[in-house]
Amino acid sequence: MGARPLSLRALRAPAALMLALAAVWPTGASAGLFDDEEARKAIVDLRGRIERTQQENVERDARIRDLGDQVEMLKRSLLDLNGQLESLRADLAKLRGQDEQQVQAGKDLAREISDLQRRLKDQFAALDDRMRRLEPQRVSLDGKDAVVDAPEKKAYDEAIAILRKGEFANAVTALTAFQKRFPSSPYQAHVQYWLGNALYGKGEVKEAMTIFRTLVTSTPDHPRASEALLALANCQIELKDPKGARRTLEELVRNYPQSEAAQAGAERIKQLK
Repeated sequence: MGARPLSLRALRAPAALMLALAAVWPTGASAGLFDDEEARKAIVDLRGRIERTQQENVERDARIRDLGDQVEMLKRSLLDLNGQLESLRADLAKLRGQDEQQVQAGKDLAREISDLQRRLKDQFAALDDRMRRLEPQRVSLDGKDAVVDAPEKKAYDEAIAILRKGEFANAVTALTAFQKRFPSSPYQAHVQYWLGNALYGKGEVKEAMTIFRTLVTSTPDHPRASEALLALANCQIELKDPKGARRTLEELVRNYPQSEAAQAGAERIKQLK
């Protein structure tokens, strides 16, 4: 008697497994034709992204101008302190060789000079730190280098940290906010992939399916596209749709035959009724 086929419950992938697999997913797949309504929605969405990008640029320019004003103020302050320093050095030189009282006054001046030097050093260090925070940073995304702004990287890292703690509802909020704030970010496909996982973990399986399919359709060559298809099949199994899951897994094996996700997909096809 042959082995009994696995039930859908046995095939069900828990959220924890989805997050483990998530270390590899993005989007891919054939685009398909949009109807007029979808085209209008796409145009509205594109306009929104452009407006948000423009707003983001305006805000960044404002921050840079503000920092420039602060730098100018600091430069003037540093020039004043440097003038005081030179004046104190001149006074100290005059006091050399005079009586003990004047020698003590010279020591006091020396201490003041030391304090001024320390203040200058601290202010320069603070200025360097603030400038460094605004400098773009180079990051590696699935083996590919990308350049992102410091606030952009900080927002992404914070959102992923929330997801890793299993706080799915908060992760959905953070990842969605990132998409709106940085619509042109190199992180966008990764954020979309993780958002699908967060929605799945939150129990919103249909919403997660939409996210995964959109990722595959919009960026089929993304390194995480194969993982998104595997995740989509898991969602279909979750919703007791073995036929749909089989079609998705066959698409995965056909379009991404060399991926680890395709290998896992081939095994799951054998287990489906």
